[in-house]
Amino acid sequence: MARTREFDEEKVLEAAMQLFWEKGYEATSLSDLTARMGIQRPSIYSTFGDKKELFEAALRRYTTSRAADIRARLQSHTTVKQAFAIFFEEVIAAEYTKDLSNGCFCINTMVELAPHDERFEILTREHQLYLAVIFQETIERGIQSGELEEGTDAKSIAQALIVALIGLTVMMKSQPQKSFVDNAIATTLTLLK
Repeated sequence: MARTREFDEEKVLEAAMQLFWEKGYEATSLSDLTARMGIQRPSIYSTFGDKKELFEAALRRYTTSRAADIRARLQSHTTVKQAFAIFFEEVIAAEYTKDLSNGCFCINTMVELAPHDERFEILTREHQLYLAVIFQETIERGIQSGELEEGTDAKSIAQALIVALIGLTVMMKSQPQKSFVDNAIATTLTLLK
């Protein structure tokens, strides 16, 4: 007879995600995970698999949640230009208000694991492509409403904005001058004619 789990799988996965996000994959030990998650190793293995499978589950949890959050934020404004301007302002503000930002969990994974692990190369690329689709849909909404010019290349602009977002997120780790970042994003947003 199988034992029933004595823990909330979603809560322990959230705890693992937060720890991996703070420390990265390599620096996180199984002892760190058991302490943060409040469960023992056998429970980790039987529920999630090995450390890499747990990390993958945590990353998938993050990317799903992050994409839904970005979609909702972009849809919550009446104009597309306003939606993107506020979105990038909030990204910048969030990074400057934290003592030492963890950045984006997916981008951290892209830097740490994707160059030498095909599984994480694919997962992080999929997330980038999914965000590009969200950006593209938002831009297309602006074209349909007449806010943006009829011939606007929504796909190319969405991809450029994703590159800007990723670059911004990586750059923010070095706490650049705010005016430098603000000027760069203002120029990037001129793509939305």
